[in-house]
Amino acid sequence: MSTLLAASALILLLPLSSATAQTPSATPAADAPSTSTDVFVMAGSDFDRPDLVPRANLNLGIGHTFAFFKKDPIGDELTVAYTYENAGSHGFFHTSFGEHTEQVGIMKNFNLPKTTRVSGYTWIQTGLTSYTGYVHVENRLASAISLGAIVHLSFHCSIWLQETYSKVVTVPWYTTSSIGYTYSF
Repeated sequence: MSTLLAASALILLLPLSSATAQTPSATPAADAPSTSTDVFVMAGSDFDRPDLVPRANLNLGIGHTFAFFKKDPIGDELTVAYTYENAGSHGFFHTSFGEHTEQVGIMKNFNLPKTTRVSGYTWIQTGLTSYTGYVHVENRLASAISLGAIVHLSFHCSIWLQETYSKVVTVPWYTTSSIGYTYSF
């Protein structure tokens, strides 16, 4: 896990140093090609319902936008992601009761009126979540739907803000507010 995090940080931070030397395009969304690959890291906090139990999570993933999906009403970007979420108050990583989720999803990116600097998206995901720290690993089906905004810093770099509603079978629903960094190529 720590190797994965270190590699992801390296991949994301190296382009950031070269991107800050560039002057961003006046219209980053308009200059964007119709196909791209996004690597993202998102950190967020959850509130489990109905008791408002706080949790923290980290989401790592990759998405690819397909030009032929642009007119599809459901989505234009396919994603694969991994989420680590702590389920206890003992710390963020490697708590005794953690939740690990591998998910696939489809995202729909859309432009907002009168701006090219900010765009929006919806994201539907499903996957398998595993509860660890018990005598045996407990696997459950997980589903989520997100609504978010993307602040385009340049074609390659953006900040994502999202709100997610999630449901795991046999577990109360919960919401997540997240902020993330995405590098596109």
